[in-house]
Formats: sequence, C-alpha cells, structure tokens
Amino acid sequence: MADADRFIPLAFHPELSDAARIAKASEFYDEIKERRTVREFSNEAIPIEVIKQAIKAAGTAPNGANKQPWHFAIIQSAEIKKKIRVAAEEEEKAFYGGKANQEWLDDLKVFGTNPEKPFLEIAPYLIVIFAKPYEIAADGGRKQNYYVKESVGIATGFLIAALHKAGLATLTHTPSPMGFLSEILERPKHEKPFILLVVGKASDNATVPDITKKGFDDIASIH
Repeated sequence: MADADRFIPLAFHPELSDAARIAKASEFYDEIKERRTVREFSNEAIPIEVIKQAIKAAGTAPNGANKQPWHFAIIQSAEIKKKIRVAAEEEEKAFYGGKANQEWLDDLKVFGTNPEKPFLEIAPYLIVIFAKPYEIAADGGRKQNYYVKESVGIATGFLIAALHKAGLATLTHTPSPMGFLSEILERPKHEKPFILLVVGKASDNATVPDITKKGFDDIASIH
C-alpha cells in the first residue's frame, strides 16, 4: 500500500459542465489542427524565454516512475547550427542516395524534400531532445530509467504543442543516425538523440503540402 504521507491533494480539479468540456476539447482541436510542419523559416529573433517556457511545459509530461528521462539542448549559436547542418546533410545525402528504399522515397515526393536542409541554419533555434536510458549515480553506477521512448515522445508532443500555442512553427527532423548531435554538443554517452526540432517563425512566403489528416473513424474506434 502506498505511503499516504507522500501524497498531496490534487490541485487541478475543475468543475465543468459536459457542454463546457466539449467546448474546451473542440477549441483545442480547432487550434492544434492549424499546426503544420514548416520547412521555410524566418531568421527573425525569438526571445529565449519563449523557448524556456515551452520546455518547462514539456517537462511536465507523464513519464515512467517520474524519472524524467530527457534533456533538451537549445542551440542558438550560428557556428553550432552550421556544424549540425553540415553533418545532417551528409546523412541525408546517404538517405536519398540509396539508403532509403524506393517506396519511402515515393511517399516523400509530395513533401518536396531533398538532402538540402537550409532551415537548420536559418531558424533562430534548434532543440535537440535527448533520451536517457539510464542515469549516472553518485558512485558512478547506472540507475535505470523506464519507458524512455514513450516518455520522451510524450514530452516532445507537449513541447510542439506549447510552441504552436506561442505562435511558432516547428519541424521534427530525424536524420539517421544522429550520433553526430551528441558529438557536436558534447553530451554524455548515456544521452541518445531522439529528435532534432527546428523552431522559429515561418517565413512570410512559406508554403506547405496540400495534404489532409485522417478522420476520426479512420484513427479511432469505440468499444
């Protein structure tokens, strides 16, 4: 049985009517459905406090045993962004040059992607999200983390939603392999790159592919 002394009252417990709950869920859907992955960014500066607050929101995500197995590396240095772009494009050249099968490449045609990734230098911020399979204890030993990929994935979703709420555009970039990010940022070996998130304002002339999302009946079932 859980130790009652280690629990506190739940602070967030709003009393809402059914209609109000439906309205709030609908409002969030109407807002988040406008989020689009952007590849054309403005270089306009964004206050670092916006990024900090969004990452604090990400840090509230549910996770295995409250181990919080993540690290968010914020990059604003032009020199480091250049290094990341060069390394990422090397991996992308290999991807488009034969590493990816033809079906994958055909599926990507609608997005107009290619090995060139100028947004890695243009956008004011890159955020590298690292997953930590374990922690280093004070004695140098390992302390296990749990459900790491699931936890970091949820936190990343929170982060993207928070940045969208702040009026910013994002791009999730996952070059494979991503070990160069650990090397460039000099992160410890027990941190593994999970996603490279590009963050900033969309350029004034930004366009996005004319695609649609699956409807409710295509993604959900009621039992």
